Amino acid sequence: MSRIPPIRRALAGAAAAALVLAAAACGGGESGATAQATPDALNPSADLTKQTLTVSNWDAYMPEDLPATFEKAVGSKVTVTKHATNEEIMAKLTAGGDSGIDVAFVSGPFAQALAEQGLVEPIHADLIPNLANLYPEATNLAYDPGNKFSVPYTWGTTGLCYRSDLTGYEPTSWNDLLSPKPELAKKITMLQTDRWLMLPAQKSLGYSANTTDPAELAKVKEKLTAAKQSLLAFDDTTFYSRLVSGEAALVEAWDGWCNYGITDNDKIKFTVPTEGSDLWVDTMVVLKTSKNKEAAHAFINYILDPKIHSWAVQNILYKVPNKAAMESIDPALIKQYPNLATTPADLLKGETLVDLGEGATDYSRIVTEVAAS
Repeated sequence: MSRIPPIRRALAGAAAAALVLAAAACGGGESGATAQATPDALNPSADLTKQTLTVSNWDAYMPEDLPATFEKAVGSKVTVTKHATNEEIMAKLTAGGDSGIDVAFVSGPFAQALAEQGLVEPIHADLIPNLANLYPEATNLAYDPGNKFSVPYTWGTTGLCYRSDLTGYEPTSWNDLLSPKPELAKKITMLQTDRWLMLPAQKSLGYSANTTDPAELAKVKEKLTAAKQSLLAFDDTTFYSRLVSGEAALVEAWDGWCNYGITDNDKIKFTVPTEGSDLWVDTMVVLKTSKNKEAAHAFINYILDPKIHSWAVQNILYKVPNKAAMESIDPALIKQYPNLATTPADLLKGETLVDLGEGATDYSRIVTEVAAS
């Protein structure tokens, strides 16, 4: 059975980078937000039946019946709006005034950028008792140490997804992608989004995935430009289908998306290169402008219920940072998709992606120039 993944990643390009920069104009540090909003006084005894929520999320990224089940369990009505990319929702949230959104799903660096502008409500941990279900490692993420302004929803890493029957060997290095064997030329794809197109070259050169050093970025660009000669395509959305069809033999992939290929062909494998990789996290934030902050916290608490949170593992094949939810997963599913068994300790060997501030424009420029070379 084929699965349709949620289109949750941003598209590369100068316009996208400009939006990120606008949202992060006050920030860009690698140690978390520096200008967080002052917490509002919330009422733990608030009548949640009198609060209504608008939640913005990627398509197919939570149970379709969740608004109904949440209303039945908690009493608050929920309207779900959808955004296709981080940049789309960031444009709405940073436009000024009240966006009308109470809870937004965004990736970690974007949550950091929102916090640096004071646009999100600090998390009131006393209203989210299910935070106790999170792995300890999920409370010490570089973009938000202590989950002060965001709560992680899914997490994973990026690596090599390949057809073992087509490669003829087990790739172990980013250089297998960047400087492939001659027989794999034009059977390789790389991710197009800024941060992930840069990642293989950064790690193969021993650099940080968050580097903004001009000399390092120049070497990254040089390596990517050379690698382009062997590429079939830059591809963010159909790379796993290309593996299934045999058009590609080796691709750069997010771990969860590699699983979609494994669904259709058990010769498809996933591995993290020896040089290391990233740790990406998708999060939930409560907007400072929300008039329904108690219900918003109740919504996040509901998501963190193991029975609810495990849906993401079972249906979109992503790992969640919820210990109780992961322990409830059928071992047969983990056997079929081995990267679901990646431990939090192993995930945290990857480098957490953080907001780059003004450095985002350099990444976008390099990606644009590499694509045009």
